[in-house]
Amino acid sequence: MHTTTTKLLLVSTFMVFISHASSLRFHYIKSHNFTTKTSTSSSSSAHRHRSSRNPSLALVHRDAVTGATHPSRRHAVLDRVARDNARAAYLARRLSPEATDLGSEVVSGLDEGSGEYFVRVGVGSPATEQYLVVDSGSDVIWVQCKPCAQCYAQADPLFDPASSSTFSAVSCRSAICRTLPSSAGCGGDSGDRCQYEVSYGDGSYTKGDLALETLTLGGTAVEGVAIGCGHRNRGLFVGAAGLLGLGWGPMSLVGQLGGAAGGAFSYCLASRGSSNAGAGSLVVGRSEAVPEGAVWVPLVRNPQAPSFYYVGMSGIGVGDERLPLEAGLFRLGDDGAGGVVMDTGTAVTRLPQEAYAALRDAFAAAVGALPRVPAVSLLDTCYDLSGYTSVRVPTVSFYFDEDATLTLPARNLLVEVDGGIYCLAFAPSPSGMSILGNIQQEGIQITVDSANGFIGFGPNTC
Repeated sequence: MHTTTTKLLLVSTFMVFISHASSLRFHYIKSHNFTTKTSTSSSSSAHRHRSSRNPSLALVHRDAVTGATHPSRRHAVLDRVARDNARAAYLARRLSPEATDLGSEVVSGLDEGSGEYFVRVGVGSPATEQYLVVDSGSDVIWVQCKPCAQCYAQADPLFDPASSSTFSAVSCRSAICRTLPSSAGCGGDSGDRCQYEVSYGDGSYTKGDLALETLTLGGTAVEGVAIGCGHRNRGLFVGAAGLLGLGWGPMSLVGQLGGAAGGAFSYCLASRGSSNAGAGSLVVGRSEAVPEGAVWVPLVRNPQAPSFYYVGMSGIGVGDERLPLEAGLFRLGDDGAGGVVMDTGTAVTRLPQEAYAALRDAFAAAVGALPRVPAVSLLDTCYDLSGYTSVRVPTVSFYFDEDATLTLPARNLLVEVDGGIYCLAFAPSPSGMSILGNIQQEGIQITVDSANGFIGFGPNTC
């Protein structure tokens, strides 16, 4: 039994989205208890916390770090869409069964100059504060280091391992070094030092020494984290000193912490226009990150891209109606094609052409005679609402496996691109793959329980 909810939402063009439309509505039949303790991996025992609480960090939007400004809202949206197109196109190439760069990673925002979300992390002892790109599709944690043979510009001074009392180079004969791809490890003039190398598929890369170091995350010091100390780095990571990998692999932050973090983390991306000056929060650790009352959806592993978090989705609805789509349209194929990947680096949700066309047409039919305006870049369903005090907009629902449904309010569907001009924040995918973007994730607490293979939505908002 579930509570019946209204499927039409009022949108105020002056306040963007009125408060009662912001509540999340979920329907699920099968509950799952994720409050049980997970087994501690053998590698996690090496990590010691100087605080009993789990790390909690504030997310910072890229513009706050880079200082980017735009002459108008339209210019800001066009800039965001340009970055978004580059990200979506690269994901389509990287996650395609025909991809040839399977050893490379994909960093959020790589092609457009930086990630969308950063965190402030202390590196070493004493801690050197650094901005790192948050990426759920990458595993290796790395920072630019002195001495730097090749480095790009960053917002903070370079990290100097010589000034840290806890920096410890990893031997190329160690078990940690053997977890790296075969292209790294021992060799060359590195002596006994373990070498790492991460290529991002577009010519960007980071190379250097693998080391164990203390990271301070939101006031919590975590010792013995394997990080890359990059002495040769090339790319467009504007502002960021490196990357904080949160992927599903053993070298990511969550993978390394294992039982110490309970194999779980959560994040909440603050809604656009929120009164909160920050861009949201990131929490690592089971006790704080895993909430009771969330709706849990199974994660799906893609053998071709094991670092990425895919979800099992079966359909989409607009208002009260489930769209008549081909069965299996969102299924991940045995060859790694298709599927639905969660991605904080993509803003606009991408759907297969058939699904997008059905969603667009159903949404347009539901809003009726609202005045349409020309497309804004890839956003082709736009309306001039400047002459309206309020309008009625249908909700959009994602139907997941395990009989779970996530119903999104208007704030997760429309983006304002100019004064009173709103566009539907969905677009057709360049491939058969779907991407759940950050506009649709905004304002929702999202929990990744990689240890148990589930992802949770809610119950909290931000």
